[in-house]
Amino acid sequence: MGKKLLLIGQGGREHALAWKLAQSPEIEALYVAPGNPGIAAIAECISIGVNEIESLLEFARSQRIDLTVVGPEAPLMEGIVDRFREAGLKIFGPTTAASRLEGSKVFAKNLLKKYGIPTADYTVCERLDMAYASARTYTEQGKAVVIKADGLAAGKGVTVAANWEEASQAIDSMMKDKSFGQAGERLLVEECLLGEEVSFFAICDGKDYISLLAAQDHKRVFDNDQGPNTGGMGAYVNPPIFDRELQMQVIKNIIEPIIKAMAEEGCPYQGVLYAGLMITAEGPKVLEFNARFGDPETQVLMPMIKGDILPVLEAAASGKLGGLQLEIEEGGCVAVILASAGYPGDYEKGKIIKGLDRLESDTLVFHAGTSRRDENLVTAGGRVLAVVCRGQDMRAARDKVYQEVKKIEFDGMHYRQDIGIKAMQHEV
Repeated sequence: MGKKLLLIGQGGREHALAWKLAQSPEIEALYVAPGNPGIAAIAECISIGVNEIESLLEFARSQRIDLTVVGPEAPLMEGIVDRFREAGLKIFGPTTAASRLEGSKVFAKNLLKKYGIPTADYTVCERLDMAYASARTYTEQGKAVVIKADGLAAGKGVTVAANWEEASQAIDSMMKDKSFGQAGERLLVEECLLGEEVSFFAICDGKDYISLLAAQDHKRVFDNDQGPNTGGMGAYVNPPIFDRELQMQVIKNIIEPIIKAMAEEGCPYQGVLYAGLMITAEGPKVLEFNARFGDPETQVLMPMIKGDILPVLEAAASGKLGGLQLEIEEGGCVAVILASAGYPGDYEKGKIIKGLDRLESDTLVFHAGTSRRDENLVTAGGRVLAVVCRGQDMRAARDKVYQEVKKIEFDGMHYRQDIGIKAMQHEV
């Protein structure tokens, strides 16, 4: 008898995970809750929302699910892992206590400070006057300052303020106007680190870990990192700046110490650890941690993993990773996000998507915000699709993905045309 899996989520990250898991020879049935039209082609979609924990638990029990994999952060913070474990069910992801690495920026920063893990200088501010005073210490020196909401804000609770006007606006928005609700009741005001951003991923079982890959996300909506922050407009793997020496440094100074710290704090970390790093002149420093696979980084990570990922996820969930490894493919992989006009602000839905049938057979398309209307696939979100191509190197992957993107169309389709340019500049 094969295994039954439940994957929780509905975006591009979950489509990439479902695509990878569906290749496992061990899997008899793959269910995704709630899934999307792209996922429906490779798995059975179940209409249960990601935060309906009791309904998800009941489904997992009744279907005798062997492993549940959690995609998004919200159910992790809500305690889905704790509930499943109490019920004796195997689940991949961190507990509520361990998820605080993402769920509370203040918790994460204080932990980094306590264990001497490199990060930006910061102040925790619980009052408006404190936040103003702290921000002024930077802006009065002509320095940029970073304002962060403590809690979850869908990747949008961070403002890099170039001056006092921008800093005070961000503080007012988060603390006075409650633009992120409770997430903005406490703020972090911290120094703005200079350098290049890299995301690094490791799968952890509480004590052991397997390093995956580094990737670079592109957050701003327009080319040349202009415009407002989004959930991510594209990504690529193996940024040239992240060489073997830097990887060893990150593992020794950040990944291993944080896994040890979490265990010592009584909340061992099991799941995927996503370290958002700034590669500064003094070395790599932690910008933030996420308690789940990144989006859109997962869309470029999964195609680079050789073989079956299921045994690794199972071992991590059971605390038995020791000795296991994952092989990584050679070459480059690039994802370009196709977004709706107006995103990340207001956008229209229901635009008919055309051209997917014209793509090369080895081009991957992961659905993020789509739905079915009659016979048509239509837009249903801000980020609509991720188009992903591999190549023998970064340049080949990038050239191919942009050729493929041109074959797809929907009304108001917007995408960045400079995904991976930084990598090209390093190679010159």
